[in-house]
Amino acid sequence: MTDISEQTRTAAPVAGGPSSGSVARQVIGRFMGRRIIKAIAAGYGTLLRSPLLKNPGDYGLHYENITFFASDGTPLEAWWIPRESSTKLIIANHPLWFNRYGFPSHLEPWKSIGGAAGNDFEVDYVPDYRILHDAGYNVLTYDTRNLGQSGSANSGGGSGGRFEARDVVGSLLFARADARTSGMTIGLFSRCQGMNATMFAMQEHPEQFTDVRCVLAPQPLSVSATMQRALEMFGISHRIDELEQEIHRHVSFSFDEMTPVTWAKSVRTPTYLYQVRNDLMTDPSDVQAMYDNIPIEDKELHWIEGTTARWDGYLDFQRNPQPKLDFLARHMA
Repeated sequence: MTDISEQTRTAAPVAGGPSSGSVARQVIGRFMGRRIIKAIAAGYGTLLRSPLLKNPGDYGLHYENITFFASDGTPLEAWWIPRESSTKLIIANHPLWFNRYGFPSHLEPWKSIGGAAGNDFEVDYVPDYRILHDAGYNVLTYDTRNLGQSGSANSGGGSGGRFEARDVVGSLLFARADARTSGMTIGLFSRCQGMNATMFAMQEHPEQFTDVRCVLAPQPLSVSATMQRALEMFGISHRIDELEQEIHRHVSFSFDEMTPVTWAKSVRTPTYLYQVRNDLMTDPSDVQAMYDNIPIEDKELHWIEGTTARWDGYLDFQRNPQPKLDFLARHMA
């Protein structure tokens, strides 16, 4: 790569043109913008795993570490949290970068992923499982491919939920076949990219969801929406096409191929969406478009107000569980 000083000399001003100082600033800005774009794309092309800092035992829950397989054979690591005498099962997954425990965004390098938008606090999902357990549900929660402790697949990059849909299908196949869960009433708790994956699976394999009673769906989002907001924070939002091209080179998918807005048209399962309205990492129109495209009447959309931090949406279940538990109770009875 040509260094900044050489680019500046090459771009020397012509008579009557802008000053050499302004040209230098433009060149440096262009160079730095290119570095930012390449770094974002590389981070999406090779995902950073995060550690599991908590487990259900830390909250007094009996659990087992288990392994099952995605529909394409990728091994997925999971926790099985039984509820005695219950025949109701919630299968939970997680957002991009996260794992079944949550996300250690109070620590580097994970803090850097959302910290600029105020998401510099830990997300601990284990209290969610305690709440579900105490409400009478068995819980199966797993790490999706390339994250947590699950297996690597598809070159280790993101896909907006396309490849991860195979993990969703695998969890359903396991739940129907395993002696601990066979015959149970199934509901899904599909978070962010986990809901993207669920919607893509519903489009590609609708037969796998005929016995799924309902879905809790916090904050699904299109890759394009969050990438646009990322560039806005760096002051280079006009370069979104350049970022899309760079990401396409890493993962072989365009933004249009990684949006659940279209996949939402295949949702036939009662769905409860919730989203931070002023989330700095996306645009509310994105989740609104998904909700509008779900072609059934039995759906809800709840807006979380008073914050711009996306992570507050991920913690909303444990902070305000009753509306979600009421939704589950209506459909899991």
